[in-house]
Amino acid sequence: MTSHQTTQTMKPATAAKKLGVYLEATPAEFQEGVVSRSKLNELQADPPEWLQELRRNGPHPRPVVAAKLGISISGLARGGITDALTTEQIDALKQELPEWLQKERATQAEVRKEAVRIKEKNAEKQAERDDRTA
Repeated sequence: MTSHQTTQTMKPATAAKKLGVYLEATPAEFQEGVVSRSKLNELQADPPEWLQELRRNGPHPRPVVAAKLGISISGLARGGITDALTTEQIDALKQELPEWLQKERATQAEVRKEAVRIKEKNAEKQAERDDRTA
């Protein structure tokens, strides 16, 4: 009995998401085909010039834009940013530092602080349980 493995493939949108690039900015052959797991690994290990250029200058997808601005994707939407942005546009926003961006950064800082507090609280509870069972 022979076992044959099927090549694992994904849609271009999934591959673009995994690569952290905006699908509409990728070459047509990337958008129109399917991407195998091995091709994705190859792109990650040795990115071609188009991929390096997209990562460097964009346009970047919203999760990347949000990360570069230090805010959430929801914060982007609240700030009226619904499209992909280039690195230049992101840098301009950082320079301008509009009120909505300042507010979203503060909100994100509070969210992170609260996440740390909850994690520490849960760790303390777990330590207490471990002490009781020991």
